[in-house]
Amino acid sequence: MDTDHLRLFVMAAERLNISAAGRALGLAPAVASARLAKLETELGVELLRRTTRKVSLSLEGSDFLPYAREILAQADAAQAALGGKDVGPKGTLRFAAPSSFAQLHIMPLLPEFRSHFPDLTLDLRLSDTNFDAIEGSFDLALRSAPLSDSSLKGRKLSDDTRILCASPDYLTSQGTPTHPSEFASHHMIAWCSLEARELINTNGETALLDPQKMTCRTILDDGDAQREAAVAGVGLSISSLWNVAHEIKAGRLVRVLPEWTLNERTLLWLVYPRSNVLTPKTRIFIDFLIDRLGNRADWSA
Repeated sequence: MDTDHLRLFVMAAERLNISAAGRALGLAPAVASARLAKLETELGVELLRRTTRKVSLSLEGSDFLPYAREILAQADAAQAALGGKDVGPKGTLRFAAPSSFAQLHIMPLLPEFRSHFPDLTLDLRLSDTNFDAIEGSFDLALRSAPLSDSSLKGRKLSDDTRILCASPDYLTSQGTPTHPSEFASHHMIAWCSLEARELINTNGETALLDPQKMTCRTILDDGDAQREAAVAGVGLSISSLWNVAHEIKAGRLVRVLPEWTLNERTLLWLVYPRSNVLTPKTRIFIDFLIDRLGNRADWSA
């Protein structure tokens, strides 16, 4: 199996554009199409579906893609070893993560990662909107939720503690609640689901936080916006500790009812499709993130 043909397939699958993949490898569009057709003939399956308007991965192409990436990674490592070069990850790593978390905690780490692994291209897709790691053909993704999807495998990055907080100005004008039963008289910066959430304190007592029973005039679906609205004094906010730790440390936000947290076992997971071979480049990035960010108790550090 020709590794040049495999490299073309992987690039075409990532770009969903055969001509663009060919240009990146110095091939004319007709040559790129012919080489992909030859690979498909050799394998006996259609890897990419072509129409006049778009290119998409076939089911067989989706299944084959992680193995093609692994073959290329191993071939590159073997060639580097024979050539007397340092063996390091190459190619493109597609990583999806919530924008709020990435801006705060991953972007500052990129210069260090780039200095260690200069030949690896990071294709980062950042959004607080839910995504499909399999449909999007990501090598790796960060999720904040219980890992209940049986099609995914993952490693824990850290706990995701959700807390209540507000600005000092808001608490001065509206008062500081001493028990969840006082929430009805407060303004709430709600998430778009408006779902009721259960709180639990250090003694095991539980209480319900229901935005629909509070004054709720601001609804947001973005972590950065939620944090900034709380700093501006709009109301009480439910936020992940990693999202507001800097503001709490600086005094721009105050933790409300610090003995209470959301009664939800949420974790930060680094996940990848179960069907994927865990390539060296993916393993290296996982290990790097866990080493720098894993199990942090004080996210303001």
